[in-house]
Amino acid sequence: MDTIETMRAFIAVARQRSFTEGARQLEMSTKLISKYVRQLEERLGAQLLHRTTRSVTLTETGEAYFTRCIALLEQFDELEGLIQLKTSELAGTIRITAPTGFGSTHLVDALSSFQQQHPNVVLQLQLSDHNIAIVEEGVDLAIRFGPLHDSSLIARKLMDMRLVVAVSGDYLEQHGTPADPQALASHNCLIRTSSSESQTTWQFNTDGQTNSVKVNGAFHSNNPKAIAQMAANGLGICRSPLYAVQPYLDDGRLQLLFENQETHSMALYAVYPPSRHLTARVRALIDHLQDSLE
Repeated sequence: MDTIETMRAFIAVARQRSFTEGARQLEMSTKLISKYVRQLEERLGAQLLHRTTRSVTLTETGEAYFTRCIALLEQFDELEGLIQLKTSELAGTIRITAPTGFGSTHLVDALSSFQQQHPNVVLQLQLSDHNIAIVEEGVDLAIRFGPLHDSSLIARKLMDMRLVVAVSGDYLEQHGTPADPQALASHNCLIRTSSSESQTTWQFNTDGQTNSVKVNGAFHSNNPKAIAQMAANGLGICRSPLYAVQPYLDDGRLQLLFENQETHSMALYAVYPPSRHLTARVRALIDHLQDSLE
């Protein structure tokens, strides 16, 4: 029995509060992960989990073991990383979370070149437009656009992404071209939302001063690609990260407005918990992403 593997199985089940979800995270069968946890409990002579038909919770002993397990496995991963660094052969798993639009395009391109260089590294990418609790979910690295609201996490800036205003020619033909940013208040603007707010105030740099324009419209979404698609369909004016509208700019379906008055960019960060020892493979991936995305 591999003690390290049984410890990883136990941590996954405890974090997910489910054998099924824990097995999915580790990409193994529910039967196998149950076997690993049972073997661990038998070896320790203690019950680590309370099991019911609806939930899995830690026993008091399990909570203490869970905390020590995480620290031990991080040290083990760090030790493996030091050896890999010496041999230049990176291996192991990196669990990553990223926003769907950026993660499925630009990030995948950067990850592809990293995996070509390090074929023994297994990348598990989870895409979500909601911020995942990376500590609880056992994520090694989160790719997030700023501003960052959780000050307990460590962030390394990867790049700045322009925020641009874009519109289709069809929309301009029907509704006219806004003469200046203030005119956007009378147009149908496509509103990008986040978990905390709707971004209904757009800022512009006019003659060296930052001016705010209150906008509104009939379509709101937390996904920049959805906003860009709606704009490309001629249904409004969008303000989105450049990556979301770039394909439509390239094929001519969208054009930029007020390009010389852009005032904001979005910083992209690699984020990880302060308690997490960065393995050589994770450190190498962050370096690679910074070089590739810049």
